[in-house]
Amino acid sequence: MFVKRHEFITLIDDLLLPNTVNDYCPNGLQVEGSDEINKVITGVTASQALIDEAIKRKANCILVHHGYFWKGESQTITGLKMRRIKSLLMHDINLLAYHLPIDIHPELGNNAQLGNLLQVNNIQCHPNLKPSGIVMWGELGGEVEAINFKQQLASILQREPVHVSANSDKTIKKIAWCTGGGQGYIDACAELGVDAFISGEISEQTTHSARELDIHYFAAGHHATERYGVKALGEYLSRVSNVEVEFVDIPNPA
Repeated sequence: MFVKRHEFITLIDDLLLPNTVNDYCPNGLQVEGSDEINKVITGVTASQALIDEAIKRKANCILVHHGYFWKGESQTITGLKMRRIKSLLMHDINLLAYHLPIDIHPELGNNAQLGNLLQVNNIQCHPNLKPSGIVMWGELGGEVEAINFKQQLASILQREPVHVSANSDKTIKKIAWCTGGGQGYIDACAELGVDAFISGEISEQTTHSARELDIHYFAAGHHATERYGVKALGEYLSRVSNVEVEFVDIPNPA
């Protein structure tokens, strides 16, 4: 069974609405391959390792969160970018990438999926940040000790998070989060009165913000927090289309 490439892309675009988001890269088809798609590999980043797995598994489409052609990067196709694109073209593999649309989708997005994994109640989008859904917040079922919450994060994401706080004894109930490189939203989230903020990465200034704002900050891993949106999207597509979809996790400690 297969689906035409344009039909498959339309299915995704109708769901994620990429044209409504001002992003840092092109969303949708980035490298054109076979006109007919019958097997899709999903993954976080279009690395050479993921492409090699797609070739091995005889896929003709790769769907990722982190693709190519980012704003500010060199426009030349040389080095590792050349090798990656050459591999795609030689094997007639389509590359589809959706960045912010996968972060913010209210059900399948990275933020929504992380909230579900953490069993957060009453999940809402931050009311003052755009695009809507770039930061979400809600409440845990009860107050949790910070050390126990850190252990829960480590167990769910299979990665030890970095924890910063001025007061490690402060319990956690109301939390906000932005997967990936969203540490810069910590100040805006403190305005919501949250006890903790979670993102993927930490910057030097994040430590000072957490301490001075008196909230817990957890850097839980860029890759670790962003596995789940593209995986959920792939599972959805496998249910509504005639194609086989398989998620491949390429380990990344970042």
